[in-house]
Amino acid sequence: MIKVSVIVPVYNVERYLDKCLSSLVNQTLEEIEIIVVNDGSTDTSQSIIDEFYHQYPAKIKPYTKENGGLSDARNFGIDRASGRYIAFVDSDDYVSETMMEDLYNLGEKHNADITICNIQKVDENGTVTQKLTQIPNMPEKIILREHFSVFSDLSYFACNKIFRKELFEGNRFKKGAHFEDIQLIPQLLLKSTVVAQTQKFHYQYLERQDSITKTHTERGLDILKAVEDVEKAFAKSQYKYDKKALENFCILEGVYTFLAYLAFVRDDKIYREMSSQLRRFRDDRNLNLKKILFYKRFGKNYLVSLYYKKKIYYLLYFFHQYWILRKILK
Repeated sequence: MIKVSVIVPVYNVERYLDKCLSSLVNQTLEEIEIIVVNDGSTDTSQSIIDEFYHQYPAKIKPYTKENGGLSDARNFGIDRASGRYIAFVDSDDYVSETMMEDLYNLGEKHNADITICNIQKVDENGTVTQKLTQIPNMPEKIILREHFSVFSDLSYFACNKIFRKELFEGNRFKKGAHFEDIQLIPQLLLKSTVVAQTQKFHYQYLERQDSITKTHTERGLDILKAVEDVEKAFAKSQYKYDKKALENFCILEGVYTFLAYLAFVRDDKIYREMSSQLRRFRDDRNLNLKKILFYKRFGKNYLVSLYYKKKIYYLLYFFHQYWILRKILK
């Protein structure tokens, strides 16, 4: 029986793919399948996939398809997964050798729908640059009806979790959308009753130098569209009574996450249009400044908890000091 299906979308990652796949074929959990989806790569990624398939034919399941983007490649893998749980690993990242075993055993122990581990960011030399604790000060087993604040506190990465396969019935990543994790993963949580977590930092998220310099564009508006999709799912969910949790989710993702992206938009016209869209988003939901400034995450004021540069950025934006921001960020 396959316990975990690990889906790895691949697109032009020849520099990083070997390390990623090595971390997966050496998992201590034997009963896994590694579904590697080559999403139209034009570099030597396919040769690397072929080498791993020849060495580990019982574990590697290689597929090649025309380029359709990350969501399309993940959905392609979901359609072919046979495991009890599904995991996603980005092809430029890597994981600890015990990640899948720890998360699987924890999920089975608590009959969890989603099981979560911590993330640490690493540079291209493997040096840890930041530790991202996902759910601090909460039990290993989280019954959502008792701790539904998790819905608005959680970071919605797909890559540091395993999901019970049944959660994907009727749910897929939105093709062509950016910020597909924000759009789908909260909807999977809304279908869940129990979440399990470990405080181990199993997932190694690579901060690539070529990613840091990418241009931020109006595609950031997909964040607001993702939040809107989650709102629709929330209204039909078993947790629809908790309006405060939904409001806090809108503040975290629709305001703070959106503004974090907006900070790196260089084009003034696009910046102004995205700011205008954010104002509409806030007005439609009555997200006034007081609610935003006093928003709490994990029981602590979110803005106060940030380091000073982020704090200054948000405060300048909230108090309409755009001209200072644009000078600083250009």
